[in-house]
Amino acid sequence: MKTYELIAPCHFGLEAVLKKEIYDLGYEITKVEDGRVTFEGDAEAICRANIFLRTAERILLKAGQFHAETFEELFQGIKKIPWELYIPEDGKFWVTKASSIKSKLFSPSDIQSIVKKAMVERLKQHYQKEWFEESGTSYPLRLFLMKDEVTVALDTSGDSLHKRGYRTMSGKAPITETLAAALILLTPWKKERILVDPFCGSGTFVIEAAMIAANMAPGMNRNFAAEKWINLVEPQIWNDTLEEAREQVNTDIVVDIQGYDIDGEVVRMARENARRAGVEHLIHLQQRPVSQLNHPKKYGFLITNPPYGERMEEKEALPALYQEIGEALGRLDSWSSYIITSYEDVERDVGRKADKNRKIYNGMLKTYFYQFLGPKPPKRTHMRETGN
Repeated sequence: MKTYELIAPCHFGLEAVLKKEIYDLGYEITKVEDGRVTFEGDAEAICRANIFLRTAERILLKAGQFHAETFEELFQGIKKIPWELYIPEDGKFWVTKASSIKSKLFSPSDIQSIVKKAMVERLKQHYQKEWFEESGTSYPLRLFLMKDEVTVALDTSGDSLHKRGYRTMSGKAPITETLAAALILLTPWKKERILVDPFCGSGTFVIEAAMIAANMAPGMNRNFAAEKWINLVEPQIWNDTLEEAREQVNTDIVVDIQGYDIDGEVVRMARENARRAGVEHLIHLQQRPVSQLNHPKKYGFLITNPPYGERMEEKEALPALYQEIGEALGRLDSWSSYIITSYEDVERDVGRKADKNRKIYNGMLKTYFYQFLGPKPPKRTHMRETGN
């Protein structure tokens, strides 16, 4: 089976989490850059990466790479790529996004236009046609320029992989599913341990945690652009991969995953999202302010995305809110707490310096993942004896 170079973009700062996921799937990583991981794989890898990876934003099939400082060099470089190996005669193709960093070519619209023209010229020569109706399957492309180095790739995912299919409703400042999963995987949380999100919003953290606990592949219930690329990926490979994913799911488990929010309507929204994800029975959701957060058990995990105060009237309330968070943490015995926020006075208001701090871009917003680490629990035999 033909092997491809596959590129998996991710959130800046979380490349190591994605790298581990790809290794765990059994694929060889060839390059790690800011915001993306490149690995080798065949048609089955395209299916498995799309369905199983929790932290990748999409899976791109690399078609070519070359240097270009002028539009003529861009045109000729694109034209040299054997597009006929990827796009059938009736295929619909276009550049969905062109990004440029530290390169002489920087106009996205001009880049997109030149690339399209070059591809048409190449395919005209191969298919001996002057006009393409483009009435068939869609083959969207993405193009990156970094220091005049052009990388062009087919987008096998279509919609971003954070769109799992369960979140039709969201609150004011939702965290994406891929980012939530990555932050959970950054922690040592396991399904045997308690997990609480006191600002659960639309439920993304608790739903992603429940899916991880149930070994539920994030892409099981959605479609991908490459499902229709029968010239590159046989439909049976998609069917076999979906069957592999379904066989691994185990929702008959006992977990303690809890989500709270002060807004009752938001809690109802989270409950509906959990139902759509198939994990509603694994999550306890309740309307409750952070000031009432308490738990009798030890060694739990708090993972949350509290308000950032992006609007002025909200910003004024942040010190008191984060002080309440600090008071809640003080009531939790031997817990570890993880907070992602752009608010800069977290440590001051929580009343404790973070043990670790990681800069992460949530979209275009620079945020920090504050990690307040609790003690490790005793060995499990001792825990059973003490009932914890």
